[in-house]
Amino acid sequence: MLALAVLKDPRYRAYWLALFTSQMGTWMQAAAQGWLVLLLTGSAERLGLVVAFQFLPALLFSLPAGVLADRYPKRNLLLLTQGGMMLLALLMALLILTGRVRYGHVLAFAFLYGALNAMDLPVRQSFTVELAGRGRYPGAIALNSFGFNLSRLLGPALAGLLIALFGVGVAYLANALSFLPLLLVLLRLPPGPRGEDGEGRWWREAQEGVGFVLAHPLVRRVVGLVLFASLLGMNFQTLVPAYARLVLGLSATGYGFLVSSVGLGALAAALVMAFTGRPKPGRLLLGVLALAPAHMGLFLAHPALVPLFLALGGFGMISVLINANTLVQLSVPDRLRGRVMAVYSLVMLGTGPLGAYLTGLLFEVLGGRWAALVLGGAVFLVGLYQARPWPKASSPPA
Repeated sequence: MLALAVLKDPRYRAYWLALFTSQMGTWMQAAAQGWLVLLLTGSAERLGLVVAFQFLPALLFSLPAGVLADRYPKRNLLLLTQGGMMLLALLMALLILTGRVRYGHVLAFAFLYGALNAMDLPVRQSFTVELAGRGRYPGAIALNSFGFNLSRLLGPALAGLLIALFGVGVAYLANALSFLPLLLVLLRLPPGPRGEDGEGRWWREAQEGVGFVLAHPLVRRVVGLVLFASLLGMNFQTLVPAYARLVLGLSATGYGFLVSSVGLGALAAALVMAFTGRPKPGRLLLGVLALAPAHMGLFLAHPALVPLFLALGGFGMISVLINANTLVQLSVPDRLRGRVMAVYSLVMLGTGPLGAYLTGLLFEVLGGRWAALVLGGAVFLVGLYQARPWPKASSPPA
């Protein structure tokens, strides 16, 4: 099993444990942010706007980040992005704990945090291949996804308890502290190789990554499917808090339980990938088709069934993301890895602003049950369209 083989490497094991700790804090903060917006405004549309602001920077910074990842040592770039996110979380915690937080602060924080995350994601994905090696990459991404989704399961539940006991600000503070182990591990790792210096403007180098995606049949198909799945079926940061508070009328603890239901399904998908090895387009398509009934089932609005449908949604989402990410990574040459993964990140995160705002707007206009039904129906149509034969995968040059 490739995931366990990667974990035997002491350097990668230390990195993975530190990254898991950081992701626990990230999911605690994500749950707290949704709850904070609803406490301040009581509006699903305003919540969708905050999530949109958090994903909007991906449109601006993903491609430059990919160029940087191919030019400079990735470890040094990660120290900058991870340290910046820690400082932002600490500042937001102080605003909340001192009672000075306003909705505008949340919008500004979401944008700045999203900017750093947009820079961080393509660098971190490329760094995973560098640290684990190309041959062990499928195991590394399965292992990383397992940690990510275990934190998705545990983080919101813990956030719900902290919010109920101590308030929202403590969840932000916990996220700020969770970055410390990862920063310490990164400082102990070697900087890594430096890429070739660019011979032109950054956007000309970025265009080479875009050109690869458009010219490669399988990568183009994968990225296109992720675009529509992300736009219509993976907006759980807006969907879950709005549904929990505005449809079911749950407390913070109940809301944390629903977010953890998404995490439980996601964790199951990560385990399936960890044990089954290499990705396949068919599994990617099944993930999309799982997202459709997960949304449409929320139309029933029966409290006992909601966690089951959300777990199915988490399973579908991570099945899409793991298979898509690995298929792209295994198809791209090393010299273009940062730029191609920047295009992938741009599509995955860049659709977030429109998808989050669309979800919130549908909640306001149609109500939560009908909004979920419309989104689920749209995802189902995307899955049916993508059921036609897929191009075959091919190994890239080094």
